Amino acid sequence: MSTTPDSAVRTVRTYIEAHKAAFLDELADWLRIPSVSADPARSADVRASAAWLAAKLGETGFPVVEIWDTPGAPAVFAHWPCEDPDAPTVLVYGHHDVQPAAREDGWETDPFEPTVKGNRLHARGAADDKGQVFFHTLGVRAHLAATGRTAPAVHLKLLIEGEEESGSPNFPALIKEHAARLACDAVIVSDTGMWSRDTPTVCTGMRGLADCQIDLYGPDQDIHSGSFGGAVPNPAAEAARLVAALHDADHRVSIPGFYDGVVPLTDRERELIAQLPFDEVEWLRTAKSYAAVGEAGHSTLERIWARPTAEVNGIHGGYQGPGGKTIVPASAHLKLSFRLVAGQDTDRIQELVARWVADRLPVGSGIRHKITFWGATRPCLTPLDHPALESVVRAMGRAFGTQIRFTREGGSGPAADLQDVLGAPVLFLGISVPSDGWHSVNEKVEIDLLMKGVETSAYLWSDLAEAHATGSWQQS
Repeated sequence: MSTTPDSAVRTVRTYIEAHKAAFLDELADWLRIPSVSADPARSADVRASAAWLAAKLGETGFPVVEIWDTPGAPAVFAHWPCEDPDAPTVLVYGHHDVQPAAREDGWETDPFEPTVKGNRLHARGAADDKGQVFFHTLGVRAHLAATGRTAPAVHLKLLIEGEEESGSPNFPALIKEHAARLACDAVIVSDTGMWSRDTPTVCTGMRGLADCQIDLYGPDQDIHSGSFGGAVPNPAAEAARLVAALHDADHRVSIPGFYDGVVPLTDRERELIAQLPFDEVEWLRTAKSYAAVGEAGHSTLERIWARPTAEVNGIHGGYQGPGGKTIVPASAHLKLSFRLVAGQDTDRIQELVARWVADRLPVGSGIRHKITFWGATRPCLTPLDHPALESVVRAMGRAFGTQIRFTREGGSGPAADLQDVLGAPVLFLGISVPSDGWHSVNEKVEIDLLMKGVETSAYLWSDLAEAHATGSWQQS
C-alpha cells in the first residue's frame, strides 16, 4: 500500500490547524447540551443533542442526514456517497448521549460548561463520546482538502446512537430495522481509547456480556434457627455454595461447556500483548486492589481482554441489620455477570448457566429458584491481518508518527450487534487515554490527541479505498 505523500500530509495538517479553533468552539456548543439518556428529565436534551449533530453533519457536507426515532432516545444517521460506485462503504459508529454529571459530584467545574485548562478540554462527553464522534467532521473535510475530491473516497455513513450510556436497549432493533440503509463493508467504532499518549494503540476486539439474577427461596417466611435450623434448607447457605462452586482452584469457570468454542490467543497476539508497557503495580493501584488473581496460565492483560470470566456482582439474603437475628432466612439473591470472548454465544451461555443452577438446586431439594437474564451483548474480534484493520493502523501511524500497537477491550458494547447484523468487520479508532475519566468526575480530552484523531480520520478514507481496490479486503 502506498504511503500518503508528504504534500498531502502538509495539506491535512495545515487545514486542521486553520480550522482547529472553530472546531473546538463547535464541539463546546455540543458539550453544553446535557444529553443524559438515563435521566427521563433530560429526554428533551437528548433530542436536542441529536438535532444539533444532524444540523452540523449537514453543514459538514453530508447530503443525507436523518434523525431515527426509537422507543427511547433518537439516533442520527448520515450518508455521503462516493463518486466511485465500486468504492467500499464504511459506517462510523458512536453515541451522542452521556453519563449523568453534576458539580456536587466533585467536579472542579460545571460538567456542562466546557473548560479548557492548558491542553485539556473538560466537560461531560468530551472523551465519551462526543469528542471522538465529532473529530470525523473535521477529518473528512481535511480529507477532501488534501485529495481535491468533492466527496469522500469511500461511501461514508455515520450512525450515532442516543442510548449507549443506558445500555443501548433499542439499538439491536434499530439496526435490524434499518439494515439495508446501514449495509457496509466495514464498521469504524469511535468509542474507545488508546493505551497511553506515548503508546498509541488500536483495539481489535471487545468482550461480550451476559448477566443475571438468581433468586433462591426456602421457607415461606423467616423461621427460628433454634427450632428449625439444621433441619430445613437454608437459601443463604445454598447461595454461598453456588458462589463457591462457580470457579475451580485454578480460577477457571466451573460451569460445564462454558469454554466450548473459545477462540484462544495466538502466539503472535500473546507476544504483542506482552510488548505493552504494563505496570501491574500501578494497575493494581488504579484497581484499588492488592493482588492480581485470575485464570491460571494467563497474564493479567490476557485475562481482562481475551479470556471469559464469571463475576459475583452481589449476594444478599436474610437479616442485614445491627446485631444478631437467629433465623433461617426465607430467601437469598445473587447477581452474576459473565464476560465472553470470540467463539462464545450469549444464548448458549445463558442455557449453560441456567442448567448449572438447576442441576445444583434440583426439584425436591427444598430450594425453589428463579433465574432472570438481562440483555446480552455478543463479543467481537477482528483478525490482526485484516486489510481494513491494517488501513486503520497505517492512518493512525501517519498521524502519530510512531508505531501503533494493539490492545483489546475488556468491557462490552454494541459493536458486536453491528458485526452480527451487518456482517462487516468492526474496527476501532479512538484517541482517548485512561486519564480522561470516562463516567467519572472532571472528564476531559487531550486536545492534541483529539487533533490526532482528526488527522487519522483524514488519512483513513483514501487508505481504505485503496486497500479495497486491491481485492485483498474481500478475500479476508
